[in-house]
Amino acid sequence: MAIRIHDLLKNKKLPFLNRPMANQIVRSSSSVAANFRAATRGRSNAEFYSKICIVVEECDETQFWLDFLIRIGILTNDETSELRNEVDQLVKIFTSIKKKMKEKRR
Repeated sequence: MAIRIHDLLKNKKLPFLNRPMANQIVRSSSSVAANFRAATRGRSNAEFYSKICIVVEECDETQFWLDFLIRIGILTNDETSELRNEVDQLVKIFTSIKKKMKEKRR
């Protein structure tokens, strides 16, 4: 997902005002990847859970920025439909993992 977002935006000619928003989606999507990697290398269930919570938050933020960039006309529904589906699926997967881990911790 992070690489697909990077590739989608790298050749866009963005007005100065919109660059910070494009940077935000690159940051949030790469944070999903980095924190998931950290979660899989966690030394304990608590560490794994902590990182998965961050992954869920960053996935949700990525969804927000995708929707926002579409609404302001930087991206289109057509060019992002597969990517939005992927992000939706990732949110569901990571939220499910988070819930199962929370139940396991009780």
